[in-house]
Parts: sequence; structure tokens; C-alpha cells
Amino acid sequence: MTATVPNPLDASAEFAARMDAADPLRAVREEFEFPRGADGAPLTYLCGNSLGLLPREARRLVQEEFDDWSRLAVEGHLHARRPWVDYHEQFRELGARLVGARPGEVVMMNSLTVNLHLLMVSFWRPEGRRTKVLMERGAFPSDTYAVKTHVRARGLDPAREVIEVGPRAGEALIREDDLLDAIREAGESLALVMVGGVNYATGQAFDIARITAAAHAVGAVAGWDLAHWAGNLPARLHEWDVDFACWCSYKYLNAGPGAVAGAFVHERHGRRTDLPRFAGWWGNDPATRFAMGPEFTARVGADGWQCSNPPIMALAPLLASLRIFDRVGMDALHAKSRAVTGYLRSLIAAWGPEGCRVVTPDAPGAHGAQLSIAFERDARARHAELGRRGIVCDFREPNIVRLAPVPLYSGWQDARAAAAALCGR
Repeated sequence: MTATVPNPLDASAEFAARMDAADPLRAVREEFEFPRGADGAPLTYLCGNSLGLLPREARRLVQEEFDDWSRLAVEGHLHARRPWVDYHEQFRELGARLVGARPGEVVMMNSLTVNLHLLMVSFWRPEGRRTKVLMERGAFPSDTYAVKTHVRARGLDPAREVIEVGPRAGEALIREDDLLDAIREAGESLALVMVGGVNYATGQAFDIARITAAAHAVGAVAGWDLAHWAGNLPARLHEWDVDFACWCSYKYLNAGPGAVAGAFVHERHGRRTDLPRFAGWWGNDPATRFAMGPEFTARVGADGWQCSNPPIMALAPLLASLRIFDRVGMDALHAKSRAVTGYLRSLIAAWGPEGCRVVTPDAPGAHGAQLSIAFERDARARHAELGRRGIVCDFREPNIVRLAPVPLYSGWQDARAAAAALCGR
């Protein structure tokens, strides 16, 4: 995908239609089901940063699991067309390729916040002076709840142990240099850096490799919440030397509401079967798992953090979606995303009403598919008007409308329709 925003901007409907017609990924859109309005026409869906659309293939895969359950009952664990006993192994390489990992470094399990807690058991090991956790102020609330309650449950005071770095007064974004300065200032007291790769409210993407390196330079562990990164931006988690990461699968990854989440553990940690963890039988070495012995022997790799056997009906939609990502490739998706999101930004700049500004940074690598637009007044009314005009997007307090032209199923005409509705044209 090499299309770029024309200079000068061509805001015509004809231009948007031509760009969609020339899009090499245009056929992928047909692999998803769109919500429809009262007239039966598909709505313009720009809310995949909150809940992705249903992949058509997911219906077939889930139905096959129901059929195998009906036909085989317990024997489906070994004889289903995708045997349930090792169903999660299908994600060993699919999941790794998605986030730039090596096979064995990624496992699909639980939900994002549960995975954060499980991995903090292993990777936040407060000892001596090294006790503190650094995160961004304004993180997704569940992250803040998880970190602070986890600290409290381990007998320490989050008011003392949690360092939060936020935007400067009068600014909407966190300066990355402020994060790096805070890491250096914490120094030997810092045990864990736990940051969201893309901020949910502003769409700001952080330099994962740079921040991870800064954490390691002071002897701290680097963990990441990639809820708004996975499936949105290319990742090289192994190469970037990330210690651990977690993400949900119901946003850009289209696996359905409350979908099974993902977790990454770098192989240098995955080889350490002695790391403290909350254990369950599916994290046990498969060679002895069904011996039903009383002693836990951790499996090597990220799988060693599993607690329970995987939920097959919930994993089937994720399998359908990740097959699409694997076929299309994150680099191609990101190239389209840059083009369409840049077009949307340019239209808003050209048409935008007074008191409207895009707070998402526009530097290369500093954002994904989401644009967050702040309104000085009547933000909720603007959001309601978008809905009346058939644009599905969302609102975040206090005054942010979020638009996400997800490249798997959004295009230039979607971006133009959203900009026109947002700007009252």
C-alpha cells in the first residue's frame, strides 16, 4: 500500500471512491459482518478500537466446535477436527507472528487484567530498595486498579510504591522524555515499568524499544499493556527485548466481546521454570500433566503461565481472526492504516469546526488507526450527531470522540463520511 494523502488535499467523494477501488486489501472487508441501520444499510463502523467486527469465518469455526461436541462429547479432546487437548497450540506461531515474537513466547489465555496480575506475580519482585512500579497517569482504569491493588495485596502501599507520569500542565499527551527521566530518577528503586503501548484515550503510541531499554538500564523489568497495540501497530517484542506483555483480543483482533486475551513472555524468562507464579494444571509440563501428580513442573515458555485448560468456543473466533492477520500481514495493514488515518486527519483539519482539535500525535510511529478529537464544548452532542448520521464511534470523558478507521474493514469513503458528519458537512 503506497497511497498517501494528496497535496493539496482532494476532499471529493470521487477521490475517496477511487482510493477504495484501488485498495489492494479491499476484498478483506467482505470477510466481516457490519451492523446495519434501520434502513438495512451497513453502518460506517469506526469503533474497532473498542470492539472489532465479527469475522464471517468465526461462525463456521464455532459451529464446527458445537458439531464436534455433539458428535464426540468427551472424545473431542482427542478426536475433534481440531483436538481440544492441544487447541491452544494453534496460536503458538500465529500469535508469535502477530507481535514479533518467537514460537513459545506467546500464549492465548484468560483476560488482559487477569494476565497482568498473573505476570506481576512473576515479574514484580520487590526486594530491598527495589520496590517501585512506574506507569503512565491516565492509563486505562483497569491497569491502574490492577497495579495498585496488586501492590496492596503484596503488603505495600501504592501511594509510596507507584510512580505515575502524566502530561504536563495544559498538555494532553505525555512527553516520552518525561517517562525516560522518571525512569532514570527512580534508578535503583525501580522494579517494574508497566506502561500502555497506546494510550486508550489519546491514541498516543510510545516507543516500546526505547522505554524498555531505559528500564533495563536501571535494572528494572519492562512490561507492557498492548490492548490498543496488538493488531493495530506492527510489533517486534522479542527484538525489542520486552520482558512481558499482555493484550486483549476483542478490539483490533476481532475475537468477540470478552474474548480470550494474549500474553508474551520473553524466552529468557520462559526458560526459567523456577520463576514464582500462580500455577494451574495447564501450565504444567505436558509430559506429566495427566500423571495427576501433586508437584507442579512448569512448562517452558509462555504456556507455563497458563492456569486452566483453554475455552474452545471462545478461542474459535480468535483463530478465525488471526488467520486473516497472518494472511494479510501487519506491515500491509499498517501501511493502509497510515494512509487512511492521515486522510481522515487532513479532512478534519480542512473542515473542522472551531473548538475542535485532534489530540492524537501525528508523528510517524506515534499513533495507530485511532484519532482522538477533543471538543471545547458540546462533545457529547457531536458524538450523538455522528450516531444519527450512521457513524459508529465512541466517546471518552471528558470531551473526546474517538474515530478508528481499522484497515481490515475501513477505507477512504468511511473516513470521508466520518469527517463530514463530525464537521457538520
